[in-house]
Amino acid sequence: MAAAARRAASLLPLLLSSPARARLPHRAAPTLTPPPLLRPHRLYSPKPSSSAAFAASNGAAAERAPELHLYNTKSRRKELFRPRVPGGEVGMYVCGVTPYDDSHIGHARAYVAFDVLYRYLRYLDHKVRYVRNFTDIDDKIIARANQLGEDPFSLSKRYSDDFLSDMAHLQCLPPSVEPRVSDHIDQIINMIKQILDNGCAYVIGGDVYFSVENFPEYGELSGRKLDDNRAGERVAVDERKKNPADFALWKAAKDGEPYWDSPWGPGRPGWHIECSAMSAHYLGHSFDIHGGGEDLVFPHHENEIAQSRAACCDSSINYWIHNGFVNVNSQKMSKSLGNFVTIRKDIQLSQVTELYHPLALRMFLLGTHYRSPINYTIEQLNVASDRLYYTYQTLQDCEESCQQHQSNGGDPLPVSTTNCIQKLHDEFEASMSDDLHTSVALAAISEPLKVMNDLLHTRKGKKQEKRLESLSAMQEKIRMVLSVLGLLPSSYYEALQQLREKALRRASITEEQVLQKIEERTSARKAKQYEKSDEIRKELAAVGIALMDGPDGTTWRPSVPLSEQGVVAST
Repeated sequence: MAAAARRAASLLPLLLSSPARARLPHRAAPTLTPPPLLRPHRLYSPKPSSSAAFAASNGAAAERAPELHLYNTKSRRKELFRPRVPGGEVGMYVCGVTPYDDSHIGHARAYVAFDVLYRYLRYLDHKVRYVRNFTDIDDKIIARANQLGEDPFSLSKRYSDDFLSDMAHLQCLPPSVEPRVSDHIDQIINMIKQILDNGCAYVIGGDVYFSVENFPEYGELSGRKLDDNRAGERVAVDERKKNPADFALWKAAKDGEPYWDSPWGPGRPGWHIECSAMSAHYLGHSFDIHGGGEDLVFPHHENEIAQSRAACCDSSINYWIHNGFVNVNSQKMSKSLGNFVTIRKDIQLSQVTELYHPLALRMFLLGTHYRSPINYTIEQLNVASDRLYYTYQTLQDCEESCQQHQSNGGDPLPVSTTNCIQKLHDEFEASMSDDLHTSVALAAISEPLKVMNDLLHTRKGKKQEKRLESLSAMQEKIRMVLSVLGLLPSSYYEALQQLREKALRRASITEEQVLQKIEERTSARKAKQYEKSDEIRKELAAVGIALMDGPDGTTWRPSVPLSEQGVVAST
């Protein structure tokens, strides 16, 4: 029921604390002024309507919720999702960021995907406890802090705050809990003790290593054989290890680095143990869903499984979910290739969220199935922005029409309207329940939007019976779809204004200049200078400003730049 969604929304982040405290090397930290955070747009994050609520709102008996199928990396097939505890709380852990730099579009891709899963589980009336961590102490953080002459915890806090701001811009709902590694050192140490006691780890000079040879199931998630495994990705090979594939659970302290006391001497956690300890602390040793990017399957998630089971033999996770890679202009995004695109800054150092509405980026990301590779291009982002504007403009026009006129209630809606709404409902649930095919769900709103525009603007549509009631009912259903996809703004008007402002910025033109061009074109048309009139239209179309002639004069709207409109036709 919808009450389940309300309960899920009421979960507040917990105040985390641990008696263990890092000891920092003595040095005077420079006083740095953090950059101002991006202020999120006022975005609407409603509690998604449920499938049962849809049936009730249409006077029908509550329908059985659709069955959700998710692709499980471990089994390499789609499986019917069944919570560990029927009717209980779904536990979902998603590996968070290591905050040492700006968030990139790979982060956006991952956390938008799992935000949609979180929303859809709630739509299906599941209570969800969603945990997403911050790895706030790590080799990369320490290296970056040393480079900048900054305290590592100050640096990670600054980038963590920036990340949360980016996620708010993208309208990702906050997880139920957002634990940080530095607050959970006691839990990590206790888990390492359990692994040692169970004979699956060994100590060398203050370092603790996991012994993969003592865990026969190692490699079952990634499908790798032990002989194929490499030592790791975040540290150099240590010749003291019994097996090159053994990985660090605890790292002995180095000069100038933060450290904590432990039974093996001062040091800090290895990368992989952190998630095992925090997921067990908040969700138990066994829970429903563990997610992350495809790049985490090996070694991170493979190592998580090994150390979690080595600590608790009953540990199990039912569904391992991974999103695909991001390519940039058909090349894998990589700092070494110079095509690393951050949410705040692209390779030209201009801000993505300054030039594009963040929900345009979200719509672009949802236009590809979460497991498939996604190709980031400016052309595709322009297409997504254009579609978002069309959607919000239609809904804004509908809202204004329904507010200005009194509808006639009582009689049932036309069959064509109910069929259109039911078709959208069925296509939405079928696509989302089939491993979250968001691109199909987005495509499903195209026909209702077209019908709404006919009812709003064509002579024939304006004469149809129960026109306003039909518009209102279709708008309500589209709002539900947009809500679950995280694309519903607090105000269509404000979102449209923001989209227009960003289009002007991309075009390097002011609205006053556009209006002046419109006046010049109007004068040219009156003087029958049609060639000049066409030149003005094409000049603006080339930079993504479309002119629209109507009975009340000429207006403008953002559009895909003329040279890129072939992309629209092919997508």
